Amino acid sequence: MIDPDARRLLWFLFAGSRGGENRIRIISLLKERPYNTNQLAEAMGLDYKAIQHHMSVLEKNNMVTKAGEKYGVLYFISPYLEHHIDAFDEVKAAIDKKTASRSGKK
Repeated sequence: MIDPDARRLLWFLFAGSRGGENRIRIISLLKERPYNTNQLAEAMGLDYKAIQHHMSVLEKNNMVTKAGEKYGVLYFISPYLEHHIDAFDEVKAAIDKKTASRSGKK
């Protein structure tokens, strides 16, 4: 069963605030392997500062953890998010479905 508090936090971070779509993309990348800020910026085609901002938001909300220092910092999904990955997947699927229906896709 999905924790309602985790679900609420995930909805806020990924659907209820600006930048949620980019944060979903970041988490989706980090599920595959760790990245540093520069690698994320390159992979996503976004500005380094924008990635820094999103990583700060994700870190403050316990979605990611980091290892290393300065430019060598690697980000990973947090143990909290790993534990609640079903809730993340549910929120992502709902957002994807809503986005697809807006654009006429199914």
